[in-house]
Amino acid sequence: MIAIDLSGKVAVVTGGVQGLGKATATMLLQAGAQVAVNYFDDAAGVGRQRAEETAAEFGDAGLIMAADVRHREEMKAFFEATKAKFGRLDFLVNNAAILRDRTIKKMSDEEWEAVIETNLSSVFRVSQTASPLLEKGGRIINMASISGVLGFYGQANYASAKAGVIAFTKVLSRELASRRINVNAVAPGVVLTEMGASIPDSAREQMLTQIPLKRFGEPEEIASVILYLCSDLSSYVTGQTLHVNGGWWG
Repeated sequence: MIAIDLSGKVAVVTGGVQGLGKATATMLLQAGAQVAVNYFDDAAGVGRQRAEETAAEFGDAGLIMAADVRHREEMKAFFEATKAKFGRLDFLVNNAAILRDRTIKKMSDEEWEAVIETNLSSVFRVSQTASPLLEKGGRIINMASISGVLGFYGQANYASAKAGVIAFTKVLSRELASRRINVNAVAPGVVLTEMGASIPDSAREQMLTQIPLKRFGEPEEIASVILYLCSDLSSYVTGQTLHVNGGWWG
């Protein structure tokens, strides 16, 4: 039997209190890793509530902290807190992302810039901040999207950001190879998270006709690919984008 055991390892998952981030953080924890996740402390208090629930679930093996991926100093403090509590950093999963869907004709500068800032520029800043702290043999996994490959209607900002993540992943994998840090991206199709549930029913039905497996993905199915990329089984995999989409290619 080949088992994935991440005991003694420490992972950071950005935006890890909901959706794919929560599923990923939970699975890494189940594999034995200690896990730190940040969250956005929004005015409505939703992020804080989810953080409290996650903290209760993770116990002493987890660190849950408010930190905005758009702000380098907040993320620097978050990584310092992670090192202070767990003593090391092995894996970074850049998961935090937002949607501001609108056609190009109607999209505002604010909607464009908000998505590019959170979904692309923050991946650069967080990776740049974290990479000196990563142990040799560490991993960075960036969350891309099928939208960055196919370019979904009404997602010029989101698709552009995720396509940029794929290109960024290729470059960073070259730059960190000398330290044996593998850098890869995962590009999910539509997944049954809150974000996936926000897609209108008519659009969901049309999407299903294009997926050979005839269903949307489960969060754990994406998390399991990230678990693989964090494991020694992926030691010769870097600079790649793993497409996890049920066979959907347009």
